Amino acid sequence: MAIDRWLLEQHQSGKHPPTLRFYIWSPPAISLGYHQRQYPEYWQYLTWQGEKLELVRRPTGGRAVLHQGDLTYAVVTSGLTGNRLQVYEKICEFLIQGWRSLGVELRYGTEGRGYIHNPNCFGTATSADLVLPDGAKLIGSAQLRRSGTILQHGSMRLQPDAELFAQVFGTESFTNLELHQSLSVENIITALVAAAIHCFDMQIEVQPLSPSEWKAILAYQL
Repeated sequence: MAIDRWLLEQHQSGKHPPTLRFYIWSPPAISLGYHQRQYPEYWQYLTWQGEKLELVRRPTGGRAVLHQGDLTYAVVTSGLTGNRLQVYEKICEFLIQGWRSLGVELRYGTEGRGYIHNPNCFGTATSADLVLPDGAKLIGSAQLRRSGTILQHGSMRLQPDAELFAQVFGTESFTNLELHQSLSVENIITALVAAAIHCFDMQIEVQPLSPSEWKAILAYQL
């Protein structure tokens, strides 16, 4: 997520084009919202399959997200007009269309700001989140804005480990998502990239970070 923040600042300064990223986490981690100060102390000592769960802080707001069995997306862009919710809808359209092409219908959540009392991002679904027809939350998103430049990133909950999820948030928080077994991470990314090209009317060039960019990002983290 430090890369997301770095890309936002690079785009803001005119040094980098708009960016679409997808990534998974290794080792698994819990990311805290930028302003989230309260969380259970035992989160600092959790392990899964012999590895310590990292506890990291996002550059965006919202509640805690368990990054295990999920896929994270990030969009860095600028020039979008409207209020925060309207911008969410403009960006989320590629998620809706991409998942629809995979046979999964999504709609926006309807809950209010009561989520601030729930440490679990996936425990509630606001109008910035995308849910399945049965109301189960599939994608939680958050934004950071800097002078007209926007970072929006979010977690797509694909195959979380129920036992680990229960350790973090409690068994009552877990919802088993019925996603088709053929929906591999590779298939999902391919569908979402195609949808982004269509929704944003753009071309995409796949480009890894260069050694000098990695060096700048690592220095930026410090």
